[in-house]
Amino acid sequence: MNLLIKNAVVTDKSSALNGTLTDIKIENGIIKQIGKEIKPEPGFEVLELENLHISQGWFDSSVSFGEPGFEDRETIANGLNTAALSGFTAVALQPTGSPIADTQADIHFLKAKAAGHATSLYPIGALTKGSEGKDIAELFDMQNAGAVAFGDYNKPIADANILKIALQYVQDFNGVVIAYALDEKIKGKGVVHEGPVSTKLGLKGIPALAEELQIARNLFLLEYTGGKMHLPTVSTGKSVQLIREAKAKGLNVTCSVAVHHLVLTDEALTGFDTRYKVTPPLRPEAERQALIEGVMDGTIDIITSDHNPIDIENKKLEFDLAKDGTIGLESAFGALLTLLPLETVIEKLTAGKVLFGIEGSTIAEGSKASFTLFNPDTEYTFTKADILSKSKNSAFLGQKLKGKAYGIYNNGKLILKK
Repeated sequence: MNLLIKNAVVTDKSSALNGTLTDIKIENGIIKQIGKEIKPEPGFEVLELENLHISQGWFDSSVSFGEPGFEDRETIANGLNTAALSGFTAVALQPTGSPIADTQADIHFLKAKAAGHATSLYPIGALTKGSEGKDIAELFDMQNAGAVAFGDYNKPIADANILKIALQYVQDFNGVVIAYALDEKIKGKGVVHEGPVSTKLGLKGIPALAEELQIARNLFLLEYTGGKMHLPTVSTGKSVQLIREAKAKGLNVTCSVAVHHLVLTDEALTGFDTRYKVTPPLRPEAERQALIEGVMDGTIDIITSDHNPIDIENKKLEFDLAKDGTIGLESAFGALLTLLPLETVIEKLTAGKVLFGIEGSTIAEGSKASFTLFNPDTEYTFTKADILSKSKNSAFLGQKLKGKAYGIYNNGKLILKK
């Protein structure tokens, strides 16, 4: 479609237009003109919205949908529509379906299901067959089919030799290994962060050491093998420090943090509400502040929603029995703006494209049009009416948020909230 966007404030530190109010003319998916008071032409839809801001399209490095196998939790079609209306032009899909995406055929299936949508889907292939941690999956074939990285979602690789071989193997084709950090022996039967809150609630605790020890091991392996490693959803200050030191050594390591770990603490657990049961668990305030510091100093590369729809039958249970996970696409932007500067939020929601080898977008004449459209100043309370996902397990219900996405323009399509 041909589109004329009127009076948009550009928010993009990499662009010379950053901070300017301008019009943008898009023809056949390409930015044809940027300037003041561009006149509408026949055949062009004109878009003008209140306090409209525009940035290059946002990317979420970790989302889960249900399909295939758990369509009652979420379908690919509705998941991508939710992502679009939440401001994301691209998402990396975790291998959480049934069957697990561990073959070339599985990646082809996911890409085919996502074809034609405004939000682009980039599958993450399982690192091991069935995500069972025993045998390395068809990594090279999956990358040829379109996988952008390899990891077993929220499952650590207990066998250090498997992770070592994977790191060595993917170097032949510039692959990225995602290494979730958790020592399951130290975790034991823990369900929340080990500390005063877990003691007060009588819930079994997970020591921060369970994450930190595994990160230290994974970084030692990376130093030995070389290659590229991504550490997802880090959640403690010591984890951030270990990664900071590894980067200073020159190791090719990146990491992400989940929105809920930046905004919430384990104090939210006092009502035993399973919406707050996530992995890694919510941490105390000191850890949250260390994560924010890691974002601001650049140690943490990416912020992710870690969107994980869980059906009510697996969430409305006793705390010990409920599945981990919260949805987060719809609330990500509004939650982040309550504590971080706008330009930092945009930077951390777009940096992942480069790290995962995905084509970026710039706001310049002649470039492909791939935008997120948003109002950064809207303040509101997040309610069920704001949830677009089929599952409703949001840790942000009732939270006061700031900023809303209007939608996106990507792949020649304009998707806006009605």
